[in-house]
Amino acid sequence: MASPISWHAALAPSLAVSLGLLLAGCASVAPERAFEASAAAAQARTGVDARLLRSDADRQALQTEIDTLLQAPLTQDAAVRIAALNHPGLQATYWEAGIAQADVAQAARLRNPGFGFSRMDGGGSRETERSVSIDLAGLLTMPLRQRMAARRLDETTLRVAAAIEHHVNATRRAWIEAVAAHQAVAYARQVADAADASSALMTRMTQAGNASALDLARESAFHAEAGAGVLRADRLANAAREHLTRQLGLWGAQASYTLPERLPDLPAAPAELAGVERTALSQRLDVQAARAAAAGTAADLGLTRTTRFVNVLDLGYADKRETGEPKSDGYEIGLELPLFDWGGARVARAEAVYMQSLGQVAAVAVNARSEARAGYLAYRASYDVARHYRDQVIPLRKQIADEMLLRYNGMLASPFELLADAREQAAAVHATIEALKDFWLAQVDLETAIGTRLPAPSTTDMKDTPP
Repeated sequence: MASPISWHAALAPSLAVSLGLLLAGCASVAPERAFEASAAAAQARTGVDARLLRSDADRQALQTEIDTLLQAPLTQDAAVRIAALNHPGLQATYWEAGIAQADVAQAARLRNPGFGFSRMDGGGSRETERSVSIDLAGLLTMPLRQRMAARRLDETTLRVAAAIEHHVNATRRAWIEAVAAHQAVAYARQVADAADASSALMTRMTQAGNASALDLARESAFHAEAGAGVLRADRLANAAREHLTRQLGLWGAQASYTLPERLPDLPAAPAELAGVERTALSQRLDVQAARAAAAGTAADLGLTRTTRFVNVLDLGYADKRETGEPKSDGYEIGLELPLFDWGGARVARAEAVYMQSLGQVAAVAVNARSEARAGYLAYRASYDVARHYRDQVIPLRKQIADEMLLRYNGMLASPFELLADAREQAAAVHATIEALKDFWLAQVDLETAIGTRLPAPSTTDMKDTPP
């Protein structure tokens, strides 16, 4: 009969080694810490603080904060703050950083040790074998795997930060579109009211014989077109508002927020930027992410080459006891023999992926340079157009309207001339609103292209532009 076996004595050497390695390589899993790096990178580029919602208490506190922000007309800063905190899809993206952080912690852990046991009885004897093994290949490659996981965490951190930046800038665009559409509706209704009054006047003049049927038809057509303009403006405003609502992640009573009456005024001067290409290459997160991805594939290539021939290597302790025989113990090693797969295909694939990543870095850099140049040119051109309407078109239209009214009051101009001028003025004001909207959209596009916010400008009131 086999003598009693001391389990702690038999397993102590391997378990002690395994436990020591596991404890030495343990890494804490802290999703918040990984996300904080993403939030900090996004905050530096957008000015918006993002945070994880981990509990019902966090979500309830956020809803209270949103209710407070929505008590006043929704500003652009309030909109992007709500979007960064409240949008459920963006909150889901935030947890990618936690997943990557968990992968880093996992890379610092060895595979669980294996335990083997066999027992055979026969011929009056009993043979018992036990073994415990650890993943020696995993132990040897652990530092490289940890570095790879850390690089992937860096990539994920940049990707999450880029997602925040993209959503914030998309929300800024949606806010500009919604406010401009809201402003256009208000002016379209003013034009429709004026057209209604002029149509009634023309009807009375026609009945009195002071206007022809053709004049009445022309004014009636303008009245009808003004009514259609209100309907079209309402449709566009509703679509723009719903787009903004989706960006904010709002629903229910919170979706009934109010918008400002008009867009911010044009800055006194455009931002002067030197070296927009250099700024884009240093600040844009997609450029940094592409570089990190290339570094990660280089690390993958190193691991693939390291494990090309031996990908599985186990080291274990074993003991054997047989009735009437002395105890025997020793060690065992198991490895994968590269008879059919010498790892050449894996290495070739890793090299191809690495070369692909280098090409992607170059492509991202070329696109970033071009987008920065195009964004700045569009920004300056949009400013020039909006300033031209502010300083030239609107003042001239106002002067014409004042002179026409004086001439009409002096019986030197007919009602038809006055009404025709009103139609031309309406078109000019609508174009002014569009030009101002295009400028603010161009600024958001430029900030996206260079990867950072422009300095806050001083503004000049467009006092001659109707609301």
